[in-house]
Amino acid sequence: MVVDPYQKREAKKYQNPIPSREYIFSWLKKCRNLVSQKNLEKKFGITDQETKKALRRRLRAMERDGQVIYIRNRFYITPDTLKIVQGKVIGHKDGYGFLRTETLKDDLWMSSEQMKLCIHGDIILAQVIISKETKRSSARFLKILQPNNVSIVGRYYIQNEKKIVIPNDSRFNFKIFILSSFKERILIGSIVVVKLKECFVRKHRIEGFIIEVLGNKMGTKLAIEIALRTYSIPSIWSEEAQKQLYQMNKKFNKNDLKHRIDLRHLPFFTIDDEDARDFDDAVFCKKKINLEEGWDLWVAIADVSYYVKPNTPLDKSAFERGTSIYFPASVIPMLPEKISIDLCSLKPNVERLCLICEMSLSTDGTLISYKHYEAIICSHARFTYNEIFKIWSGDYFLRLKYKKFLKDIENLSSLQKILHKNNYAKKGIYFEKIDAKFILDSNLKITHIYQNIRNDAHKFIESCMILANIASASFLEKYKYPVLFRNHDSPKKEKVSNFRLFLRELGLTLSGGDSPDSIHYANLLKNICTLPEYEMIQTVLLRSMKQAVYSPENCGHFGLSLDSYVHFTSPIRRYPDLIIHRMIKSLLNNHKNNMSCQHKTVFNADLYNMNDLKKIGLHCSMTERRADEASRDVIDWLKCDFMQNKIGDILTGVISNVTAFGFFVRLHNVFIDGLVHITSLKDDYYYFDSLGFKLIGKSKKNIYRLGDVLQVKVIAVNLNDKKIELSLY
Repeated sequence: MVVDPYQKREAKKYQNPIPSREYIFSWLKKCRNLVSQKNLEKKFGITDQETKKALRRRLRAMERDGQVIYIRNRFYITPDTLKIVQGKVIGHKDGYGFLRTETLKDDLWMSSEQMKLCIHGDIILAQVIISKETKRSSARFLKILQPNNVSIVGRYYIQNEKKIVIPNDSRFNFKIFILSSFKERILIGSIVVVKLKECFVRKHRIEGFIIEVLGNKMGTKLAIEIALRTYSIPSIWSEEAQKQLYQMNKKFNKNDLKHRIDLRHLPFFTIDDEDARDFDDAVFCKKKINLEEGWDLWVAIADVSYYVKPNTPLDKSAFERGTSIYFPASVIPMLPEKISIDLCSLKPNVERLCLICEMSLSTDGTLISYKHYEAIICSHARFTYNEIFKIWSGDYFLRLKYKKFLKDIENLSSLQKILHKNNYAKKGIYFEKIDAKFILDSNLKITHIYQNIRNDAHKFIESCMILANIASASFLEKYKYPVLFRNHDSPKKEKVSNFRLFLRELGLTLSGGDSPDSIHYANLLKNICTLPEYEMIQTVLLRSMKQAVYSPENCGHFGLSLDSYVHFTSPIRRYPDLIIHRMIKSLLNNHKNNMSCQHKTVFNADLYNMNDLKKIGLHCSMTERRADEASRDVIDWLKCDFMQNKIGDILTGVISNVTAFGFFVRLHNVFIDGLVHITSLKDDYYYFDSLGFKLIGKSKKNIYRLGDVLQVKVIAVNLNDKKIELSLY
């Protein structure tokens, strides 16, 4: 029997002493592998059942306190014995997977055998294994910390008299065996939703229960339903939220107008897309009396925080959704329509409560000063971007129609020309977006696709909103309380290096040394804007950038070249904006209570603390990505459905992406990408140059690279995988 140096201490405390925590920990630390409880019992000479139970209780306490890690089948290890990491499993359609961690730069490879113990989306504990031959790091599964409990969407089949579901998401590389029959009869091939059977360790046979049948005839509506279930997006309001909504008065309390500034006389306009339904911002500007002094700009934002109070059912629902999701011909709003398109929407000729950001701009458009306050406005007109642009361009009929607003519309035009040359616009990275717009028929199928070109009216409103966001960030930063920033971190050095290698192949350079600033990227794009490779370079540049996120830790906004930035202008459709409104109003209310902001930090300290905002930031960053992925899935399905009628057609396109398995071609006029698989290139053996984004023929040296224009033939469309196959013509 091993002697515990702390045995006397344990004997004083317990009638039947067991090895101390210190001794168990030190002994486990010496071991270089997992140790079972049986081996521990044998090592410590424990034979009777009571002492075994006591040891088990001690091990559980040590696990709770983080001294040991418990693995399946009662195996233990100390955290620092092996290199242990926690991460999220990312599945692959071919059976293997990866482990994505917050601590390691690269994902860890997981073999198909390891993936049999977990599934895509599981949060697991794993051991880092480094191959002696290849020096490649991989993950060895240890335990599931948080199973992926999302419902899985798939197709229902019967195979060998067994009911199974094949997941739509290919990252779930397994069949689901259905344990019980659904109440209703299910047609083979139907799209269903499955809830997996709970289990601590994933088995080789995954089992689950059908909880919903979505349908068996694919269409746009079903594609949206699939996206909602796949990404666990809430789309039904809780009973509590509906009750709160029912009790909400359409008319605001007149007493609330006493502390608001009346701006109903100012001709505010809303300027949005043709299909916009919720109008959360309106603008008005005028030249200062002394023209040499510049401009005054008012940005009015719907006061959603007046109606949606913290921790109410509606607020909880809005937080859960995080953002509105825009699908073709439909929207999953962050807030119910009674709020988003009625009570808060800045519809023309209707009085609305707003939070105002009033700004003073210099003659060159630089932000000099600002102030925020609560107000009541009345939008004088609702315009579309195209209408404003046509009026600016001299459209006779529109200018006649809106004759009484012409002076104010011309003021907007004059300010736009100034803002176009603004300092922050010069320093920030400006991307020319190429957005495709769809015309749908009564069955919600695409009949026509056209390019949505951003005109000067788009750019003007964008500039106004950026200015209001900058002013709001500056206002909040004066106080020593947490703020939910919109961060965009600088690119990783490795990404910068790879981008430079790519540019070198084109005879171009990026200035700025090892850590280029936004202005260096902006200058590059400005210098190459007339080159045919412009779109290709912009695409590669975008891929080298990090994603923007929400966080109370200010990292600045690299893309806009700003030290700090917040989202203030869209509280109807973005939860972080609602948070910022509450913070600003809290500070404004404290000012009204005659608290000096020069000598005190004034804020409702109970509103949000740092931990609150960390959680909100992480959640809202996730919901933003979730919305993008869900809408992309539906759009990809719509595109594939549209392309079914073009199988066999010869089309022209440009290479938009190159991978090791082939290259994608964006087809002209329809803005849809299809894949030319490497196996279809029969004339040579091609290898992938990842730095140059090109495939190179080994013998003939033919090259396919980003930006190449070529003719292709549409050979197949896979609606289930949402993929379009092309071949060279």
